[in-house]
Amino acid sequence: MSHTLDSFQQRVREIITDVNLNPKQKNQFLASTAESSQPYMAVSVDVEKAMEEGILCDMFEGNAPFKPRYVLPDYAKFLKQGSKYLELEPAQDFDDALNLLTIIYHHVPSVTNIPVYLGQLDDVLMPYVGDLSDHEIYVKMKRFWIMLDRTLPDAFMHVNIGPQNNIICRTILKVDAELKQIAPNLTFMYDPAVTPDDLLLQATTNICECSKPHIANYPVHAQSYGDKNFGIVSCYNSLPLAGGANTLVRMNLKEAANKAENAQDFLIKVLPEYCATMIELIDARSSFLHEESNFFKGFLTEEGLINESRFAPMFGIFGMAEAVNVLLEKEGKQAQYGHAVEANELGHAISAKLAEIVESSPVKYGLEGRSLLHAQGGINIDETTTPGVRIPYGTEPDPVTYVQATAAHHKYYTSGISDILTIDETVKSNPEAMFNLCKGALAMGYREFTANVASNDLVRVTGYMVKLSDIAKFAEEGSRTNTTFLGADAAEYTGILNRAPRVVSMEMQPTYK
Repeated sequence: MSHTLDSFQQRVREIITDVNLNPKQKNQFLASTAESSQPYMAVSVDVEKAMEEGILCDMFEGNAPFKPRYVLPDYAKFLKQGSKYLELEPAQDFDDALNLLTIIYHHVPSVTNIPVYLGQLDDVLMPYVGDLSDHEIYVKMKRFWIMLDRTLPDAFMHVNIGPQNNIICRTILKVDAELKQIAPNLTFMYDPAVTPDDLLLQATTNICECSKPHIANYPVHAQSYGDKNFGIVSCYNSLPLAGGANTLVRMNLKEAANKAENAQDFLIKVLPEYCATMIELIDARSSFLHEESNFFKGFLTEEGLINESRFAPMFGIFGMAEAVNVLLEKEGKQAQYGHAVEANELGHAISAKLAEIVESSPVKYGLEGRSLLHAQGGINIDETTTPGVRIPYGTEPDPVTYVQATAAHHKYYTSGISDILTIDETVKSNPEAMFNLCKGALAMGYREFTANVASNDLVRVTGYMVKLSDIAKFAEEGSRTNTTFLGADAAEYTGILNRAPRVVSMEMQPTYK
């Protein structure tokens, strides 16, 4: 009997014997390796070439996708009706609600095999509060929060709260600041017509403590999807509730720009051509999921927790900064993205063109027949490009200038856009500065406000959280959390730790009512 291992068997052996992976992590890598052994779905030569040249990327979702990338079940409906498949009666009280959620989370798939959306938890849980005291709610939510991090240790797992002021919202903010866990990720919805300033101040003070939560511009998202008809998932991705993203394909704008003669050629010819190629790849991937995988015959669909028509592809882009700089250099100009009006305006023009193309390009399986434009946050292999439309690490201007340079992009990216501002630790003694910066950014059109504080152990990478202390010991010890290896790679290859911390001083704040 031959003992020679082929390449597939060798990869399996490497996973099985990896000292830094626990058994559950080994299972996940083994499953991914098996899926990747399948032949790729049929695509044109143009798609193959664009992928080989690094212009298009399928985000390593697998050669034969059998589950959507992101799933956003209607958890409120689940608690009201229970589940025939899971043999669960409807929730009667707060303990029931937490127990039912704990159970269903283990049955919600995603690209990471862990649920990326845990619900708008204050809306979901408020009907079950009953006569519980504030302290009783605090104790139960703290246990629940610890359970989530220990049993689903993945920083792409995401909770939403706000914009209303209620005991669940305030308690989650309190617990999250105390525990400083990487999971779950957290978005606070802010609506200036609904959210009191003291609640927003609590949320922005939390950022000073643990770099969470994201602050989402609720009216802007609601305008795109409808009131209470969407969720923020994974890093900062905005998607339809009771639906999700069937796939995410992204375009490297830098590599596309290298194919253009100048900015005009890029906007008129090169970009539309690659967008058409990308739509073909999106349709191929989503068609396999919807037509061959049988995913939409499962209990989530049958019990009305998701609806197949509510799933849409995410049309992702990254490397905007490098694309702008490449195009201007081709025209003999030295202006740099994030620092010159001419460069910033070219970036805005590219975003506007992308939005126009996405709106006019039907897809086979989309939200009302369309994909959703997304400023993709980068992955751990992106060595020479900047995530989404962000300003390159280490070159960031002061926070107000940063916001002014990038705010005009936000209106175009329906399914998510995030700029991570890295703030000097002096903000901890002046949390109102973070509050004012957040309000100013949202008033200027930011869909989402996100910040790191330089001295915190807990930091954002591209939107998900890691602990710097975990990265430091990962090579020797591994990690119980599934996303630490991504953060370690990003630190080594993509320069996330080179972000320039900036001081937020009161005199820098624009005045907003």
